[in-house]
Amino acid sequence: MFAYTVRRLLQMIPLLLAASVVIYALLALQPGDPLEELKRQNPRMTAEQFEALKRAYGLDQPLHIRYFKWLSRAVRGDLGYSRTYGIPAAEYIFVQRLPKTLILSGLALTLALVVAIPVGIFSAVRQYSLADYVITFFSFVGFSMPVFFLGILLLYLFAIWLPDHIPGFPRFPTGGVPGVLWEDVRSGAISFWYFLGQWAWHLILPVIALSSLQMAEWTRFMRASLLEVLSQDYIRTARAKGVPETWVLIKHALKPASLPLITVLGLEGGFLLTGAVVVEVVFALPGMGSLALTALEARDYPLLQGLVLVMAALIVLFNLLVDLLYGLLDPRVAYA
Repeated sequence: MFAYTVRRLLQMIPLLLAASVVIYALLALQPGDPLEELKRQNPRMTAEQFEALKRAYGLDQPLHIRYFKWLSRAVRGDLGYSRTYGIPAAEYIFVQRLPKTLILSGLALTLALVVAIPVGIFSAVRQYSLADYVITFFSFVGFSMPVFFLGILLLYLFAIWLPDHIPGFPRFPTGGVPGVLWEDVRSGAISFWYFLGQWAWHLILPVIALSSLQMAEWTRFMRASLLEVLSQDYIRTARAKGVPETWVLIKHALKPASLPLITVLGLEGGFLLTGAVVVEVVFALPGMGSLALTALEARDYPLLQGLVLVMAALIVLFNLLVDLLYGLLDPRVAYA
């Protein structure tokens, strides 16, 4: 397992290099000059000043030279300077935005797994029952519901309609983040539990919206996988020996049945990061997704390049962690 982990970590290097080439080329070849926004904001800027600004940012050099200079700085943690926010891009990404997106995506992943695994197991055990049909119906509804539409629907129901029609029904936040900071906890102005409760209250609807598609899809995968495992010969042998059905399910069926779910988790888990773009815009959350949209609108390419590169690295790392789970869940899988 250790040798496999080291080998996979080394394989991440050319993969991230290839991703960096694609990211830089696509953004650098966008139509228009990335400094045009600054020129519009400063109408008195002369042509000489504009050319001097291009030289200062290195935009007067060939594309491949600019890429290698950018890559040499990126491997040292320097992702450039954000013209929109006036601070280093790496500082703004890792300090201001990335933690919020990781919390949102991590909670959505946890909720999807906590719901999908037991519901999928229950649906498989009660195959063709009324409960199975109900779960199947809502799973297909979850498949069909776009994330942005579900987010808007949740906002309308829980922040507007239900509080206005049901006396005493709590009005959920319409978006944004609570006005409490970790510095307030450190200074003793508020308690940790109040801080945690405020953030949890603001994240309930975004987490539900972001996890809905995975929740529905992973439920169906868990059901189908478990039904296939329960039809295997070694399961029938265990039952013939008199092993209790609950023990057959827990001891012999769940681990191998989880492998297809882990495969899907590795392939689609990155959606929780990319899907956060839509959710953060709908709920006005200051995370990586809303930052990407702001940087794109402002043509802040240094910030956008660093942002996309960080998201690509997170997706690659997530897939590595998922691959390593195989050896822990199924003894038949061995890594040379």
